[in-house]
Amino acid sequence: MTGWLIALPALGVAVLLTLVCRRSYSRESLRRLPYLTLVPLAAALAFVLLALTAGSAGAQSATSTSSAGDSAWAAFLGAGIAVAASAIGAAIAVAYTGAAALAAMSERPELFGRAIVIVGLAEGIAIYGVIIAVILIGRT
Repeated sequence: MTGWLIALPALGVAVLLTLVCRRSYSRESLRRLPYLTLVPLAAALAFVLLALTAGSAGAQSATSTSSAGDSAWAAFLGAGIAVAASAIGAAIAVAYTGAAALAAMSERPELFGRAIVIVGLAEGIAIYGVIIAVILIGRT
């Protein structure tokens, strides 16, 4: 939990600085853009060091593991893959349908309602991945 408390603010600062640099569009700010990756890298390093120095209090003893706990990692991996793949698929679908919807609405503004429904259907792909992840994690 402490690692997230370190990593999330650092990631937020990196995203904020990236957005500020990209909005100004000056060559000087765009040259500094690769250096902004050092902030999340430092947060990740702090997270790894915290995990490595946790000692025996942070580790679970070998005698208290159960057979269900040994195979739980596969359910978590499957849930992560389901969410990631569905989010990427939804992003691609929304990109294409959103562009087509905007093009159609620029010619005929009365198509707004239909276009929003179609983009919303493409967005629903990500929800299916989340549902599958909840089912997989619920079975462990």
